[in-house]
Amino acid sequence: MISSVSFGQKEIEQLSNAFKKFEADSQFKHATISLYIIESKTGKPVFDKNSQVGLAPASCQKVVTSAAAFELLGKDYRYRTQLIYNGHITHDTLFGNLHIYGFGDPTLGSFRWRSTTMDNVITNIFKVLRDKNIKVITGNLTTHEKNWETQATPRGWTWEDMGNYYGAGARGFNWNENQYDMFLKTGKKIGDEVQIVETKPLLKFSILNELTTGASGSGDKSIIYLPEDGTVGFIRGTVPAGEPYFKVSGSLPDPSLTFLNAIEDGMQANSTTMMGSLKTNRLLVYKDKESPIPQTVLLTIESPSLDSINYWFLQKSVNLFGEAFVKTIAYEKTGFGSTDTGVNIIKDFWSKNGIEKSALNIIDGSGLSPANRVTTNALVTVMQYAKKQNWSPSFYNALPEQNGIKMKSGYIGGVRSYTGYIKSKSGTEYTFAFIINNYDGNAGAVREKMWKLLDILK
Repeated sequence: MISSVSFGQKEIEQLSNAFKKFEADSQFKHATISLYIIESKTGKPVFDKNSQVGLAPASCQKVVTSAAAFELLGKDYRYRTQLIYNGHITHDTLFGNLHIYGFGDPTLGSFRWRSTTMDNVITNIFKVLRDKNIKVITGNLTTHEKNWETQATPRGWTWEDMGNYYGAGARGFNWNENQYDMFLKTGKKIGDEVQIVETKPLLKFSILNELTTGASGSGDKSIIYLPEDGTVGFIRGTVPAGEPYFKVSGSLPDPSLTFLNAIEDGMQANSTTMMGSLKTNRLLVYKDKESPIPQTVLLTIESPSLDSINYWFLQKSVNLFGEAFVKTIAYEKTGFGSTDTGVNIIKDFWSKNGIEKSALNIIDGSGLSPANRVTTNALVTVMQYAKKQNWSPSFYNALPEQNGIKMKSGYIGGVRSYTGYIKSKSGTEYTFAFIINNYDGNAGAVREKMWKLLDILK
């Protein structure tokens, strides 16, 4: 025991000395740095630098949303989407309308599970129509999102983010993770024009192409500008030379419309005729029309369980899943899914579990907004809380392993962050949070310096 304590003290002493040099690095001359470390078993603080200073946490904020969702929704929570009709069926004809009611499932049409893929969802819908011998629909097919707010993206998200795949907001009806892929053919030399070869799925809105060819190997430096429910967007920046089929991904302005187009495309292959129109929730809202009262449920589609969704939320930092969690918490607690309500419920939850609301000054669920402010003390409190819950194995498994450490990372402009667990050679386990705001220069260099500092505890 004495040896273990001695080794632990030595690790912290080495870290303290190394941190002084770290702070003096010219790359951090104008930066704010916060590092907070405790012994996981005892909760004893062993290193504290600015642990009560609120900083932009980037995607490290996801652990706050993740743990709250486990507690407030439950690890076995499943979303549902319902196919409903009103009217009556006679012979092979539905004299009435079909309705798709969304309840915020962010996995509908997702490629991450076999059961949720676009092809599988469309196939199941037409299967139930065949089972009911419905070949003709006299009315309309309409998507509904009435229990969720019409604003998909949270306040504080930037114009440069919202048109890109990682800036897709959460809606009452989500489809294919609310994203599309665009494939580009670049030129041979810098400054050449770039051609849009195709998009998957096919888009029913316009993208004005202002891309140019960048240096070979320069990577994706494109930005898509497109608002929610927009009909015209722009793609600007550069993509590398010599690429015949270079992929970039954007966020769908109206996922419901893309879904309805997929249904329309499947009708001919499935010998189904619709005499009415395809209508999205957007049209119902904008035209102030009351939704028809549904009568009969044809199909209920269930999502994977929350712990499975959470795995991808933390592993691959899928912003959409976090924003869906926030709105779902609001919906389940109040009957209406909105970001502001969900955030307030989450803050109330954590205030009852040791985190002051002023230490968790957040406005979204994913950390994408640069206006979020969270302390490293708050992040460590969340990580310690998670260790004690029955869903802890699912949470721990979802944390990525980076640099040999189980930790969540975060990165937006001027921000690098990490929070997780480290087990040292001496056998001591530490829980930590590490955030830097407003560094200068290359983000990759900052990452390597932060990792090198954390290596001392390994």
